[in-house]
Amino acid sequence: MSCHKSYITTPIYYVNDVAHIGHAYTTIIADTLARYARLIGEDTFFLTGTDEHGQKIEEAAKSRGKETQAYADEISKTFRDLWDEFDISYDKFIRTTDEDHKKGVQKAFTVMYDNGDIYKDTYSGHYCISCETFFPETQLVDGEFCPDCGKPTSIVEEESYFFKLSAYEDRLLAWYKENPECILPKSKRNEVIRFVEGGLNDLSITRTSFDWGVKLPEKFNDPKHVMYVWLDALMNYVTALGYGTDDAKMDYWPARVHLIGKDILRFHAIYWPAFLMSLGLPLPKHIGAHGWWTRNGEKMSKSKGNVVNPKEVADAYGLENFRYFMLREVPFGGDGDFSQRALMDRINSDLGNDLGNLLNRLIGMSGKYFEGRVECDNVAKYYQSELDEVEASLEKLNPFIFELQLHRYLEELWRPLTVANRAIDKYQPWTMIKEGKTEETMALNGLIATILAKVSLMLHAVMPKTTTTICNALGFEVTPENFEKIVKNGEILTPFITQKREPLFPRIEEELLVDERAEALKKEKEEAEAKKKAQKEAKKANKNSTEGVALIGIDQFFQTSLKVGTVVKAEEVPKSKKLLLLQVDLGEDEPRQIVAGIKEWYSAEDMLDTQVCVVANLKPAKLMGMVSEGMLLAAKDKDGLCMVRPEKPKTNGTPIG
Repeated sequence: MSCHKSYITTPIYYVNDVAHIGHAYTTIIADTLARYARLIGEDTFFLTGTDEHGQKIEEAAKSRGKETQAYADEISKTFRDLWDEFDISYDKFIRTTDEDHKKGVQKAFTVMYDNGDIYKDTYSGHYCISCETFFPETQLVDGEFCPDCGKPTSIVEEESYFFKLSAYEDRLLAWYKENPECILPKSKRNEVIRFVEGGLNDLSITRTSFDWGVKLPEKFNDPKHVMYVWLDALMNYVTALGYGTDDAKMDYWPARVHLIGKDILRFHAIYWPAFLMSLGLPLPKHIGAHGWWTRNGEKMSKSKGNVVNPKEVADAYGLENFRYFMLREVPFGGDGDFSQRALMDRINSDLGNDLGNLLNRLIGMSGKYFEGRVECDNVAKYYQSELDEVEASLEKLNPFIFELQLHRYLEELWRPLTVANRAIDKYQPWTMIKEGKTEETMALNGLIATILAKVSLMLHAVMPKTTTTICNALGFEVTPENFEKIVKNGEILTPFITQKREPLFPRIEEELLVDERAEALKKEKEEAEAKKKAQKEAKKANKNSTEGVALIGIDQFFQTSLKVGTVVKAEEVPKSKKLLLLQVDLGEDEPRQIVAGIKEWYSAEDMLDTQVCVVANLKPAKLMGMVSEGMLLAAKDKDGLCMVRPEKPKTNGTPIG
């Protein structure tokens, strides 16, 4: 068993908004690496957390009318809660507002200053609040806009402490050259090299224009300065291990893999190694930068309503299916497109047909021919060529994990499943058993079990709960010891008894809703079909109809009681996207309770103390268990819905008609 230490990190996520699919993607990759490292017997430490300082956070809190710390607490908790719900196996969740982290950052500042790498000066330049970064005018788009996020920059002039980044150009270039896999994929390394070769300016590492950040150490007697958010944030990777406080876990350093999105590559591949060089600390082994996700070929945005909520996807399709799809669908480093249809295809084909169905076939064959018993003793005697083919695929896998070629890893891992399914079709156990080839048939079952065991252990880091279920069905537990025995040493499984179980991957026939746009499209379709059906029925029921609307007499109209009322109480109906619960004063002894499906267009606050027109003589009806004693009049077209209201205030109970 290996005693190697592995330190795996995600970036710490900025708390200016809640987690999206990009955050989930990074975290799932990191979790997969950490689980794999533990399974192969490595002493592993997995870090994630939140980045909570900077002007952007201060402004986001202010715009929501909240104290900055309270706002940071709230958003940080949403990240931690989501990772806990996703069963992310982190060892520490760090926050940059943690006191130990602040002390570590202050120590780093002092060490770099004492080493002659920090000096004080005045800075004037184009500053992007969104990116918390100064940009030279030559890098701006149209002389004004941020080259990273596209938002307008502003001219800022302030006193600042600077880090001598320019002094590290040659050492950085030497590091990139001597460590060709320090940045993955290698195309990203080439981008970084070109940037550094273009020349590095010294880096402003303090701010005086806002207060929300780590203060300078007291020895500097300069209280108006706070640390630049990127100096603060990057230090989390070592403060989490005790740097600046107790150094308790610094033996995990350097990081085996820093996982990041490509938008923050420059900070991690240039600033961070330069800081580490100044501090005299080893550099990370790998910095892995993944691409961005689009939705059905379009960039995700709130205005388009096509932002993918990772929790909604996991709830709809299954967390482990989501994990598999994210890692299998896109080569690491490239941009990926999220499509529910593509996700369904992966579940139904890769997982359902190839993996889940193979377990079902084993259970079925062993139950039918051997009362559920499976033995692996004679597998090599009859099926050595299949075993050789499986081993040839498995031997390729290990490098793919820490080279971050997870799509290749999964692609190659699926080849043994093809071998297994092909063997069943080729050797036809139903024919062999009729021919009296009992030993060969049992050996075939043993081959299938052996392949399932090896594949499940190798897949465990990606789909831990699913593979635990499969391994339990094969009579063993997922442990580093069993990984060593079954995968590395090729030991055979001990005899076991299979039992019938529900399919692991029930087939999905239609797309499930995972965002507002999908729901809106489905609703529009349902409404159009309902309208079409109603028009047909109306025509059929009344031959005298005009344009599909049945004509009625004046006497029938006056049977409807329409009244003006005032909404005296309004609240949302829990767990409903459409309903408001209203109390309407119609001039009667008590207000009427009306459940109205108008929440998509009106909030409870919009309706309170306004007048409405009510159908007052409808039979009471129940909606979501609540009695509704009337119906509001409203008009609706393609542009939405609006209430029918009296032109001027009227006495409650005034009849309409």
